[in-house]
Amino acid sequence: MNDLRLRLAADTDLADLVRLRDDAARWMLAQGITGQWRPGELDGDHFRRIMERGEVWVAESDGRVVGAWELWWEDEDAWGPQPPNAGYVHRLMVDHDRVAPGAGGQLLRAAERRVAEKGRAWVRLDCLAGNERLTSYYLDSGYRIVGSKEGKPQPGGPPKSFTLLEKAAGEPVAESP
Repeated sequence: MNDLRLRLAADTDLADLVRLRDDAARWMLAQGITGQWRPGELDGDHFRRIMERGEVWVAESDGRVVGAWELWWEDEDAWGPQPPNAGYVHRLMVDHDRVAPGAGGQLLRAAERRVAEKGRAWVRLDCLAGNERLTSYYLDSGYRIVGSKEGKPQPGGPPKSFTLLEKAAGEPVAESP
């Protein structure tokens, strides 16, 4: 895990981001997690748009992109109008064939640190309503459920319902043994 190098994504990473997202969607489907993501939903233009109005971070190991996440500074579709006091984590993903267990948590903590560095009080995220496995993952990472959003628009697909979770930026979470 110590060999992960984190950096902001560049246009040269777009194909890797699409590959990573599609591979993560296939992994979810293989695990019986349906409805969250489907391969082919997002293209490079999606990630380019996010880089223009937020941040996309990548994790590299041995020169290969093996993880990523999006960090938004507003998310009105899910959270409605909010004061500028939160960062919104989206599309946290890892290459399960190339990283050790716990890499997703490492990336999530890096996203949380970035939100705190920007002076924001809250880290917020959402996951598909009914995805108990992912909801449990975030609860175990120190998040709490604060609501739900019905019919949130989706890039590349129909609207879906989501569970909304948040955590105080900089709030520690117990490390797994």
